[in-house]
Amino acid sequence: MNMLPVYRAATTLGSPALRWWLKRRVRQGKEDAERLGERFGHTSIARPAGPLVWMHGASVGESLSLLPLIDALRQRDPDLNIMVTTGTATSAHILAGRLPEGVLHQFNPADSPRWVARFLDTWQPDLALYVESELWPAMLSLTQARGIPTGLLNARMSDSSYRTWQRLPGLIRPLMGEFRFCLAQNPTQAERMAALGARNPKPLGNLKFAAKPLAADEAELARLREEFGTRPRWLAASTHPGEEAIAAEVHASLKAAHPELLTIVAVRHPERGDSVARELRGRGLKVVRRSRGETIQPESDVYLADTLGEMGLFYRLAEIAFVGGSMGELGGHNPIEPAQLGCAVLHGPDMRNFSEVAEDLAEAGGSWQVRDAAGLARALGRLLAEPDTREHQAGAAKQVADAQADMLDKVLAELEPFLAPLRGQARVA
Repeated sequence: MNMLPVYRAATTLGSPALRWWLKRRVRQGKEDAERLGERFGHTSIARPAGPLVWMHGASVGESLSLLPLIDALRQRDPDLNIMVTTGTATSAHILAGRLPEGVLHQFNPADSPRWVARFLDTWQPDLALYVESELWPAMLSLTQARGIPTGLLNARMSDSSYRTWQRLPGLIRPLMGEFRFCLAQNPTQAERMAALGARNPKPLGNLKFAAKPLAADEAELARLREEFGTRPRWLAASTHPGEEAIAAEVHASLKAAHPELLTIVAVRHPERGDSVARELRGRGLKVVRRSRGETIQPESDVYLADTLGEMGLFYRLAEIAFVGGSMGELGGHNPIEPAQLGCAVLHGPDMRNFSEVAEDLAEAGGSWQVRDAAGLARALGRLLAEPDTREHQAGAAKQVADAQADMLDKVLAELEPFLAPLRGQARVA
């Protein structure tokens, strides 16, 4: 039974509650107050004339994975209009400094049919590309109902999301069945997409392999390298609650053997900077905060990187990187980013968001898995004491990251049948 009409009716009736919830998120700092209208399908900018490709990603990771694809499309078709939608204020902030000139950003409309229809009436996309598994039923079904070709890029479904959608076949199967193409990250994900109704999903690989190495300000990199000097250091990247405590414990256990050790902690959510600084100082560590422009001193223990969009800087400063989000139940963050920039990679036991990548890195000798603070301390201690081991591991990780350099060409080949008809079109907005 097709449950989409029921869902659309329910979300229409629930619009007042959804509106209240969005305004509450504004008060919590989770929505951009000045752009809240975009969540209701309004826009303050005009649709440009000509064909428009709409790309949608949930948050930072998904949207950043689109950047190399956007660059390639603009090089091939300079007149092609591209709009990216995301759903988080953090992603909008980061994309503001990363999207090429002329590429538009909007917040996606919340999943109420009236708001989605208003969005589609305004933008009239010629092709809609969804990234990973951000599948809002009203938004997707109304797009497909207008005959707009839709495709799923870098498709992946977490274990929990897959189980949830399996219980809702009346919602998911009509949506997946209307995708013109489905490009999955690996064979397992392709099987999941097929089980949920996708037609002929292809295990093309992970689009995040195609991403360029994270950028860094060269002048700031040089300044910090001089400030850091020759001190041995490691990076705890994109950390979540609990992982900063682990980093503090590891630092304390290694300091006797490496008295000049500097630990860089880059929190996933910079708004936690105050609480993380208090926690680390409460453990007796001397903390320097980047967000406050503080300078590293010889006695400094931790450099707290509580800013946005600077991970490329910190990966370049550290020869060893621990991937955060992997010690709890969060599924881990992207290990490709440190691998591309020459880091020896460490991570916890939960890397299900990047399971295939983590397996490839491990098989190549480019990463080690650790289970807890003691295991992380042992691994770090060895890498700090054995430069040859560290360099070998970093080199192996970079080889894995570089091995799928043709990933972008594969995606472009799949998109070509849908892009070719758009070339040379001229349509007045």
